[in-house]
Amino acid sequence: MDPTALLGTWSLTRVVHDHRTGERRDVTGTATLLGETPARIRWSEAGTMSWPGHEVPVERTLYVDLGADGWSVRFSDGRPFHPWAVGGWVDHPCAPDHYRGLVEVTGDPVEAWTVTWDVSGPQKDYRMVTVHDRRC
Repeated sequence: MDPTALLGTWSLTRVVHDHRTGERRDVTGTATLLGETPARIRWSEAGTMSWPGHEVPVERTLYVDLGADGWSVRFSDGRPFHPWAVGGWVDHPCAPDHYRGLVEVTGDPVEAWTVTWDVSGPQKDYRMVTVHDRRC
């Protein structure tokens, strides 16, 4: 699926379950996907992360770029993150840990999309699920 179908502003709900500590952190906010050029999408997130006794602002920017091999996601500093692949698992080795992600889309036209990351290794062990929907 072409990521240009996701252009616009989405409500964002993220849950991070740390398997080692049992801790849960929640993020609520928005994600905006803006076509900067026909071959580049700016993916900006802003919100608030909360867990018992804490609340902090969070934000990040990613880019989805169209290249010779198709669409790929990059960090804001230009480093590669993962190929854009809806419905198929992608890998991001980030030594010493490993990230495995999945993007799933609901509806035609798109009503919602979910990004799941399973992270494992000597330093991290968590699942992060982010749901984006148009109720924004």
